[in-house]
Amino acid sequence: MNRVSCTLAAAAALVSAVTPALAMQSDAPQAPPTKVSITTVAKGLENPWGLQVLPDGRLLVTERPGRLRIVNQDGKLSAPIAGVPAVHAKGQGGLLDVRLATDFATSGTLFLSFSEPRGGGTAGTAVVRATLRLDPASGGGRLENVTRIFQQNPAGSAGQHYGSRIVIDKTGALFVTTGDRGNMSDKAQDPAVTIGKVIRINPDGSIPADNPKVDGWAPEVWSMGHRNIQGAVLDPASGKLWTVEHGARGGDELNQPLPGRNHGWPVISYGRHYSGFKIGEGTQKSGMEQPVYFWDPSIATSGLEIYTGDLFAGWKGNLLVGGLAGSHIARLVVKDGQVVAQEKLAEGRGDRFRDLRQAPDGAIYALTDDSNGEILRIAPAR
Repeated sequence: MNRVSCTLAAAAALVSAVTPALAMQSDAPQAPPTKVSITTVAKGLENPWGLQVLPDGRLLVTERPGRLRIVNQDGKLSAPIAGVPAVHAKGQGGLLDVRLATDFATSGTLFLSFSEPRGGGTAGTAVVRATLRLDPASGGGRLENVTRIFQQNPAGSAGQHYGSRIVIDKTGALFVTTGDRGNMSDKAQDPAVTIGKVIRINPDGSIPADNPKVDGWAPEVWSMGHRNIQGAVLDPASGKLWTVEHGARGGDELNQPLPGRNHGWPVISYGRHYSGFKIGEGTQKSGMEQPVYFWDPSIATSGLEIYTGDLFAGWKGNLLVGGLAGSHIARLVVKDGQVVAQEKLAEGRGDRFRDLRQAPDGAIYALTDDSNGEILRIAPAR
């Protein structure tokens, strides 16, 4: 059971029978430093958001304005893939995450999340399933059989908080994260709608039989009370989902969303409104989950990877978290489900790290969110 300090631990012990454990703040002990080498794989991407490694080693990357591209081994960008659905490319919206199906090598199936235009200036998070047909001659390709399998409701007029990470679990079901859309934060506490939730669906959009069955909950809702999850990964050892979500002014969170649980937004939070005023009822409330870890000040978390490779000695099982405003990658050392140490990587460059993916050789690919965004390769320094 973690505490932010010895003083808090002593106080909390007196009321532990009736209140949940406090989360650990981002002042975990420093992990031994890692010397890294950072090289540019590709550049000239307009606000890249999601990244996947194709079976042949090339990269598939989304650009927020609505383009999907292939990056060749020499860093050359393909022409935009044809057949991408229209997106609402305003504010934080646009073409967002991409995820390859587990059988992509034989089926060509992938999933895209995006802010879907709904008319009247409104939009909502949506997910489509499609088949990628590669064109060896041009180095590009096109999407076929594009089918929408998830549509967030209700739609909203705000231009932020779409969530949008996609993760495939061991059963083949999809976790999809959605945000509270900024001006609809109260709906994150309404289990009947898909605002501010973790969603779990089958690849065809149907509902998995083992989803939580809670009175009043929409059948696709896995967990609720989330602000804006932009990082998600499945732990290959435990099969559990890890997520990171944006707080407001402070209060970014690392969570392990569990079925049928309420993570509290906007009733509880470790952050404050941008005005400085208190959010909701404080930092904890009975029946609402505590984060595993939180950041104050906020680093604007986006992108999450769990390290499973051998290239970085001693990193196995570590979580890597992209920081937008924080302009670094947070390496979190996790033991027994808790953060016990942390390290800041790639500091001092001024990059906004949007997404992270482990390369086949154990290096880390990182997307930088910029109008001239890059794909970086991070490896041990030699």
